[in-house]
Amino acid sequence: MGVAGEPISPVRSRERFLLGEPVEAGVRSPILHSWERCRLLGISPDQTELPYRDDFDPDSRLVRAAGPVLDRLAARFAGSRMNVSLADAGGTVLQRRFGEPELARSLPPIQTVPGFVFAERFAGTNGIGLALAERRLVQVYGAEHFAERSQSNACCAVPVRNQLNGLVEGVLCFGYPRGDEDPALTALIRLAAGSIERRLLEQTSQRERALLRSYLDARARAGADGRPAGADGALPYAVPHPASDPSGALLDPRDESVLKDRAAELISSTQRAAVEVTLLHGRRATLLSRPVTSGTGIEGIAVEAVLTDGEPAARRPAALSAAVAAPAAATASPHAPPATAPPAGPQAPPGPSGPSAAPAAGRNGAGPDRDRPDGASRRLVLVGEPEVGRYALAARRRLELLAEASARIGTTLDVHRTARELAEVAVPGLADYVTVDVPEAVLRGEEPTDAAGTVRRTVVHGIRDDHPFRPEGSPVELRPGTPHLRCLADGKAVVEPYLAAGGWLARGPDPAAALGGHPVHSLIAVPLRARGGNLGVAAFYRSEDPAPFADDDAWLARELCARAALCMDNARQYTREHTLALALQRSLLPHRLPEQGAVEVAHRYLPAESGVGGDWFDVIPLSGTRVALLVGDVVGHGLHAAATMGRLRTAARNFAELELAPDELLTHLDNLLVRLDREEGGESDTGSTGIVGATCLYVIYDPTTRECAMARAGHLPPAVVRPDGSVDFPELPAGPPLGLGGLPFETAAIDLPEGSTLVLYTDGLIEDRHRDIDAALEDLRRALAHPGRTPEDTCRSVIDAVAPDHPDDDIALLAARIHTLPAERIAAWDVPADPARVGEIRAVATRTLAEWGLEEPAFAVELLLSELVTNAVRYGGEPIQVRLIRDRTLICEVSDGGSTAPHLRRAAATDEGGRGLFLVAQLSQAWGTRYTPRGKVIWAECALDAA
Repeated sequence: MGVAGEPISPVRSRERFLLGEPVEAGVRSPILHSWERCRLLGISPDQTELPYRDDFDPDSRLVRAAGPVLDRLAARFAGSRMNVSLADAGGTVLQRRFGEPELARSLPPIQTVPGFVFAERFAGTNGIGLALAERRLVQVYGAEHFAERSQSNACCAVPVRNQLNGLVEGVLCFGYPRGDEDPALTALIRLAAGSIERRLLEQTSQRERALLRSYLDARARAGADGRPAGADGALPYAVPHPASDPSGALLDPRDESVLKDRAAELISSTQRAAVEVTLLHGRRATLLSRPVTSGTGIEGIAVEAVLTDGEPAARRPAALSAAVAAPAAATASPHAPPATAPPAGPQAPPGPSGPSAAPAAGRNGAGPDRDRPDGASRRLVLVGEPEVGRYALAARRRLELLAEASARIGTTLDVHRTARELAEVAVPGLADYVTVDVPEAVLRGEEPTDAAGTVRRTVVHGIRDDHPFRPEGSPVELRPGTPHLRCLADGKAVVEPYLAAGGWLARGPDPAAALGGHPVHSLIAVPLRARGGNLGVAAFYRSEDPAPFADDDAWLARELCARAALCMDNARQYTREHTLALALQRSLLPHRLPEQGAVEVAHRYLPAESGVGGDWFDVIPLSGTRVALLVGDVVGHGLHAAATMGRLRTAARNFAELELAPDELLTHLDNLLVRLDREEGGESDTGSTGIVGATCLYVIYDPTTRECAMARAGHLPPAVVRPDGSVDFPELPAGPPLGLGGLPFETAAIDLPEGSTLVLYTDGLIEDRHRDIDAALEDLRRALAHPGRTPEDTCRSVIDAVAPDHPDDDIALLAARIHTLPAERIAAWDVPADPARVGEIRAVATRTLAEWGLEEPAFAVELLLSELVTNAVRYGGEPIQVRLIRDRTLICEVSDGGSTAPHLRRAAATDEGGRGLFLVAQLSQAWGTRYTPRGKVIWAECALDAA
């Protein structure tokens, strides 16, 4: 279906256009131009998705002005298939009304839910998008829509303008089936838009409307564009037609904001001026301000903008200079006739009255400035009173400062940084200098107490570095009578608009401020209060700015300090919790590594900046001169992670005492973590979130064989630095993280040459959001690839070269250079399963001890070996072996093929046996049993000087 009189329907014309064929003259030029723009934008006719925004304001000025009008329209169309939409200047639908309520349930969300954007660049040719592009009333029928989804509909849309500045605030659109077209709809939508515009205008003051009327009347009399004002007095040329815009596009909202800000400054200055403003994309505008007086004697300033294509003023054509000078002729006289007087010049063409008729010239496709020879467009930006403008400008700047403060204050959980952010926001927008004084207890994270007395100068910030204030970090005494102490006592801001050279200033915290090269003359002292406590005091000073502080400045300072104090208190509480968690974690980590001769060890622990984690490390001496190395990482941060780490470390030491293999130890830790999680999570009503898991790497090194057995539970493999400086990362079975339960772990063993270094670490060392993990591992390889380094040097170089500057996670690092026990310090003998051979073992062991120069412990060793070998022959199985190891202690080991371990018990007076192990326990420093793949080993340690 097409428009009457067209020789070819829009359907056929649209098909030809989409095929790239010439389109007949029957297509209306606005529709054809819109199709061409859609094709340039790459919009597909079958496109169904439109952007959706949920950040629009459902209670904006436009919505409030249009609400009653939309309700009346909904009542007018009750029972019909009409839908009414209100969109903002960006094409986002803000409100919907339906003649039939059931209609909203049958249509897709894109046609019923506010928030979808119908701008032409997204939705193609449609009523809302075309009205915004053409800046006038438009009608779109059926196939004139570019998108397939809208072919069955028709619509009528008209822009809604702000009559103060002529800007389009939004669009009112009627949508209906193609067969429901009614010629009266155009008149009705104009009247409805006019009502919305009048309601928008009513939201401004009566004085502003009077000034606007005088400005419009003066422009009409001047006839600068050859046209009078409309019948309602609106400014026909206030909004440039797109064709008059040199770039072919409307102003960006950021440009609009820049123009309004500069216009407000010109209004508050009360002077006639011409100011050039640089906009986005290299465009330029010249703002012209001139006085205007209403018929009732209200004096104000009108600011117009002359938009150009970016040419500097010196290179613009003379025609533009004339355009800039033209507004001077339109200056309103104090004796101007009342607003009801008929305008001079040719009459406007007949049309509907009301604000909606204002842009009448634009409706026939010719904007008032379209044919200007200079290529510039003019429009009204603002009109207002200078005194009101000053207040408005100051209020807006205060609001902007508060908005800036909300974004800049409190970016970190650090008391000192938050105080500095307060000072940086306030200078120079509010003060020339700012000092912040905070008690030591608050800086440490403790509860705030009475801030009176001595505090710490935390921040000094100002417009000059050579300020007359005490430096940061120095103690400051708050004495009675000073505004600093008075504001703390009263809990209110104290304003001293005029500071004399004497008085309290000489006794205040900064006596040099009145005598230095840049003396201060005005002060606001504000307490930093949050949750009922005093966190300190902030002082705002003026020296360069001649204006004294006023009540409005005090209000702004209070608002800034209220926000800063809340952020500082949050930071203080975080500091306290962080300190407690860090103290707990450090108390659970080893304070001093045990003495042992298998490895030379160095370690580092770096807590995360953002919170304490659950990383830990440990070195555990084992029997037979062996040693266990351990690193782990509990998932999460805070006290809970630190406490879980302590439990796991304690459990790992206990399991290590049982002489478990690495895979068995990890299995026990896994079961423990599953049990703890079951007890603390799930059905618990304490609010605990349970334990979410951990990773662990467990290594056992035997210096007698140079064998290194290791297993890992979801942890990173260790790095091995060979004596020649080469570095490799052994391929170990990964194993699942601890806490999953039921999954197996696997032990892998490697032989290491004397002088090799094992480096164990947690993921905080190499995992960083700003770098790839492979690159970090390569950095670690390079940092380790140096032969002959001590473990201490290794740790230092790794932390310097690999650790992040600001770690997000804890870092635990353990470097262990291995040693090998010389063969001459080990003696071993195989023993037949014959009790008669026990005496031979005692004799050979005594001779060996004599060769080692250990005659003193020989008697004790004879008794130990006699008992242990006899038990192995009697209760164990072959093969039986005896081994003596000379290390820090003398170690006696008897191994056999049996799996039954002996147990110490107290023998009764009538028992003939059962006292052998009691004797072993008395003669040795320590004794125990460990299992091997071929049986068990019973060991005992004696002091080298034992008798």
